[in-house]
Amino acid sequence: MKFRKSINLILMLLLCVAAAAQEKKSTALANVTVLEKTFEIPDLNRSRKVRVYLPPGYENGRGKYPVLYMHDAQNLFDDATSFVGEWGVDENLNELSESTGLDLIVVGIDNGQENRNTELTPWENERLGKPEGEAYMRFVVEVVKPYIDSRYRTKAGRKHTAVMGSSLGGLISHYAIYTYPRVFGKAGIFSPSYWVSEEVYAYTKNNPLPKDSRLYLLVGQKEGPMMYEQMDKMYAFIKEQGHPAVNISAKTNPEGAHNEKFWRSEFMEAIKWLFEK
Repeated sequence: MKFRKSINLILMLLLCVAAAAQEKKSTALANVTVLEKTFEIPDLNRSRKVRVYLPPGYENGRGKYPVLYMHDAQNLFDDATSFVGEWGVDENLNELSESTGLDLIVVGIDNGQENRNTELTPWENERLGKPEGEAYMRFVVEVVKPYIDSRYRTKAGRKHTAVMGSSLGGLISHYAIYTYPRVFGKAGIFSPSYWVSEEVYAYTKNNPLPKDSRLYLLVGQKEGPMMYEQMDKMYAFIKEQGHPAVNISAKTNPEGAHNEKFWRSEFMEAIKWLFEK
């Protein structure tokens, strides 16, 4: 009898696990594609998926579009692949296209899951492991971008090319524009993990940006003092280096927390500021 009850309990648990494990319904819109090609990261001996959002009307038009490169692509378009919710990039941009006529292509690079911390970290941090951010960004610039530019109608120049991410994705986006200023002319730096290393300040000072580079910094007050104080410090530091105030924005949202819901709510405002004519 006890054996039968145990079996029934196990079966019930398995059913619960199976139900919980059922894939959530995809929320990605029809103009988001997971590319069939698997991209190899040469210096890291790993492969990566890439997801592409095309603006409404792309298939029937002939025009070229600005491009936004984003990290953590599993969390950008689809609740089914997200960690704890998606940014709603596709819904937001479809709405923006309809309301303002602003259209752009978004290229999302999947994160490395267990390798995410090291891949999105450009500087040494004992807690995170050996940094691989340099190799990751070289992959984005030298492998992914040329592929995208060769197969889509992109405006490939730096003035029309942006990079954006949150948390460690914000840190690597900061690193990206300061390392590749001839590739990226804009950066959306959400909830940046500047706490990773003090080296970010020396690197910022030693690699001044072109004056027309646009930087949008964002943090939430509910992320804690370590986050918003570091962002305020960086904002002041960049201005001290002589970057024009008109080309840098820093916003602290008193209700913002460290999650996709917050970043989703601020995404459209950041895009409009970065890409305004």
